Amino acid sequence: MNNSQEFYGDKLRLARLLNGITQQELGERVYSSRQFIHQLEGGIRQPSGELLPALCEVLGVKKLFFFSPLNNDVKFEQCHFRKRKTTPVNLANRVCAYSTIFEELIIYLKQYLELPDSNFLPSNSESENYGNVEIEELAEKYREHWGLGINTPIKNMTRTLEVAGVAITSFSGVSEKVDALSLNRKHPIIIRNDAKESPCRLRFDLAHECGHFALHDGIETGDTKTEAEADKFASAFLFPRAIFVKSFPRNFLPFKESTWRPIYQLKKHWGVSLKYLIYRAHYLNMITAQQYRAANVRLSKTGQTKKEKYDQDIPLEEPELIKTAFNMMENQVGINFVQIADRLNVDSQTLSIITGIKSRENSSTNNIKSFF
Repeated sequence: MNNSQEFYGDKLRLARLLNGITQQELGERVYSSRQFIHQLEGGIRQPSGELLPALCEVLGVKKLFFFSPLNNDVKFEQCHFRKRKTTPVNLANRVCAYSTIFEELIIYLKQYLELPDSNFLPSNSESENYGNVEIEELAEKYREHWGLGINTPIKNMTRTLEVAGVAITSFSGVSEKVDALSLNRKHPIIIRNDAKESPCRLRFDLAHECGHFALHDGIETGDTKTEAEADKFASAFLFPRAIFVKSFPRNFLPFKESTWRPIYQLKKHWGVSLKYLIYRAHYLNMITAQQYRAANVRLSKTGQTKKEKYDQDIPLEEPELIKTAFNMMENQVGINFVQIADRLNVDSQTLSIITGIKSRENSSTNNIKSFF
């Protein structure tokens, strides 16, 4: 170790949280104590020459990782977390650490590539109260702004957001206690939970996070009010009101299979889950509270709370932008996956976990301009 360099303890904390381990666990793995790890993270002590490589090996980072300042630490309150009240602190901290490194990756890629700029409308920062009509109108306004129309399904929700400048990734091993999260700082970012089996609900999660971008820029979220507003935006964005009212069947009988058949068709056509079709019908006063309750009970009794009927007919969307960016970095800039990891001072496995991309993945190269 070069003693002239400053060891940044907050970078050790970031790497530790990235791996989801405690100070005690890290201490045990490098044959040290929790107290000493605590002192390292607080900047009170410096690691010895033999401890530093052990820390790097356990945490999946390079030595230089610890000798550059942390300039973009993502804070919990800056993220739009779903199910925030039930999110364990250690899990929230880990995902924030993921977000910090992922944001550094986006900043690095933009030095070489013209990734899509953020294309969100100016938010109404003067108001933190949105009525139902306002949310419906804003969702339709976004459809028009992005050239989606208001009477047709969104074919690919992931691509729609990537074209609008959102970097999307999914982290393996994220607990079901987090549906999805987003942050809008230097660049809008969404992190999906790939533990979900329903492609429709993944689409809704993305639309929900889009709602936070549209409604809650600069507003701390996670409470019942803001989450309900984002849900309302998502349902209106995926299935606009006017066409929904025309399409949803009348005389809906929740426990009669024949009345579900047209709803199955709506699901397959619009890419919206049965759960949220029922939610939207109730929200628009097309079914009663009793019908809404009965419909949800039926979904539960038929084992459709996590995976629904006809999910297999809905394509599972995968993020494309970052994968394409890596291909272009290698083929046009001459910097491959391993070299990108080196520039970020992490190892290849860590970068793979953060991006969901394998270092030797041989996918076709697309032109990044296609995202505009």
